[in-house]
Amino acid sequence: MSNSPFDAWVGREETTAARLAAEPVRALAAALDLERAPQAGEPLPPGWQWLFFNPVVRRSGLGADGHPARGGFLPPVDLPRRMWAGSRVRYLADLAVDAEATRRSLIQRVELKTGKRGSLCFVTVGHVTVSAGRDCIVEEQDIVYREPPPPGPAATPVPHDGVAQWSEPVLPDTTLLFRYSALTFNGHRIHYDQAYARGEEGYSDVVVHGPLTATLLQQFALKHGGGRALGAFEFRGVAPLFVGRTFTLEGRTADDGSLDLWARGPDGELAMSARATLR
Repeated sequence: MSNSPFDAWVGREETTAARLAAEPVRALAAALDLERAPQAGEPLPPGWQWLFFNPVVRRSGLGADGHPARGGFLPPVDLPRRMWAGSRVRYLADLAVDAEATRRSLIQRVELKTGKRGSLCFVTVGHVTVSAGRDCIVEEQDIVYREPPPPGPAATPVPHDGVAQWSEPVLPDTTLLFRYSALTFNGHRIHYDQAYARGEEGYSDVVVHGPLTATLLQQFALKHGGGRALGAFEFRGVAPLFVGRTFTLEGRTADDGSLDLWARGPDGELAMSARATLR
């Protein structure tokens, strides 16, 4: 039997409703520099569901990091750095732009661990997005809380020596990060406040959003998927990417027909690994 102080949070549920409005979809298309935005009634691209169902909290209800203060739906984990570490997503049916939808969320697991660089807490949240009476997207999100980095040199990056069939550079500038933060109502200061990112959370610069990189990888998968739709996608963040430093989307076809994908940082390090299944 678990003795975690957060056992009471496991099994908590909440349901959020949203209209998948065309205007933020059009704005994200502009932020990503796409020639055309999906129109009302057309399928919402994979990853773009993260525009919606985000918590809207008054400014007085935010923590020092710009996230909603701890202890609401998510457990009050007392570790200062928190990030979206990865997800496993299944796309069962299209979500239509401008449609009404609901998302049912359930806290599935809370796990306390000790790593090489201190204490960690992993919170896994399951989401089911429903529209027109159908389950359209089923997702598990892993949120990790951790201690600030210890003094001394940063952890050694993990190199990635995979041979890519396709490669595409991305230069994340401050405008892209600002627009993505605004569109997802993400107040986390590591994405726009350089002094905070460096002084409080120990990063070398402003950090690129993990779900933004994951969205770009899903777009990259569709580009090289032979016209097929995305049936499933999973990703895991490995190392942060920073503003003003070009990273590379890369991928290849796996033996089973799925796509192995990754984001390679500017020094050759693995920043995010992913896999896409096409249908």
